[in-house]
This record gives sequence, structure tokens and C-alpha cells, in this order.
Amino acid sequence: MEDKIKLFAMSNLMAERSLDYVEETLKVDLERDFDPEKDKDEAYYPQFLHAIRTEAREMALHYELFYCLEVSIRNMIKEKLLSEIGENWWDDAEIPDNIKENVNKNIQREVDSAFTQRSDDELDYTTFGELIEIVRNNWDRFGDLFNSQKGFNKVMNNLNLLRGPIAHCSPLAEDEIVRLKLTVRDWFRLME
Repeated sequence: MEDKIKLFAMSNLMAERSLDYVEETLKVDLERDFDPEKDKDEAYYPQFLHAIRTEAREMALHYELFYCLEVSIRNMIKEKLLSEIGENWWDDAEIPDNIKENVNKNIQREVDSAFTQRSDDELDYTTFGELIEIVRNNWDRFGDLFNSQKGFNKVMNNLNLLRGPIAHCSPLAEDEIVRLKLTVRDWFRLME
């Protein structure tokens, strides 16, 4: 048994060295030393109930997925309108006045708070639902990206509903976790 343990340890050491070589040669970080606990505030974090901390860790996976998706959608909308309309796309695109007014209020609220402004881009101050409206109102510019307007509406409405619990710190039910994964697949299928 002792020989098996030594062999196991040596195999792991060899694997680690091989991974070190890959990281160094390819100039990539495989994040093998990743420790999500190291960035936690040790003064306060341990005071939360274990069940809440566990739930937060599980929800972090869904938040990360949705964060990537939403930022990608925002970038896609901006890049498409910028390429189609030009630098003044925010003023020249078909964006309803109520969305522009809401964005201006959100920007002013942030300025008045004396917090660091989150962005220079108006699109970053829109809600997810407003993003849907911007694409719908400019469908003639987006139709070549998606294979179905009805499909786009359905997927975006599903994403908007799934976003609620993720953004507002509520756990996703098991069915909704499956629905999130399927809806993300549907999103990418829209662009095939």
C-alpha cells in the first residue's frame, strides 16, 4: 500500500511539472492555484450561515454564465449599431425616448451618488428588457445575425425571466438551471 501511495504522489508531481511546462511554454495560466476562498472578507464572511454561503457558491456559477452572456449581448448590439450607423448610433438608431430618458436618469443617479461611474456607454445603463426593445426596433439591422425574429423574442424573454432570480440573489430551482442552460444553447443556435 505504501508503494501505491508513493507512486500516486510521484504521478501527481510529474503531472504538475508537465502542466508548469505547458503554462510556461504557451504563456497561459491554467489557474491551478485558484482558491475562491482567498478573496473572501474573513472578518464578515464567516458570520453568514453555512447554508447561505453554500447557496451563494452554487449561484455564482449561474451568475458568471449570465454575466458573460449579457455583456456579450451588449457588446454585440453596440458593435452592430456602430458598424451600421456610425459613432452617433445612440442618437441615430431607433431607440425609444423612454429608454433614453431612463438611461439619462440612471446616469444622473450614479453621478449624484458620487460613486465611480460604471461606464461611458449609454447601453450599459439599459435594462435587459430595454436591450430586447432596442434590437426589436432595429430589427432591419439585426436580422442578418439571427435566423428568426420570433426565436429571438422567445429566447430573450426567457433570458429576461431567468435573469431575475440570478440578479436578485434568489436561488434557481433545478428546473430553471436546466432551462438556463437550454436557453443559452438556444441563444447560440439563433446565430447559426
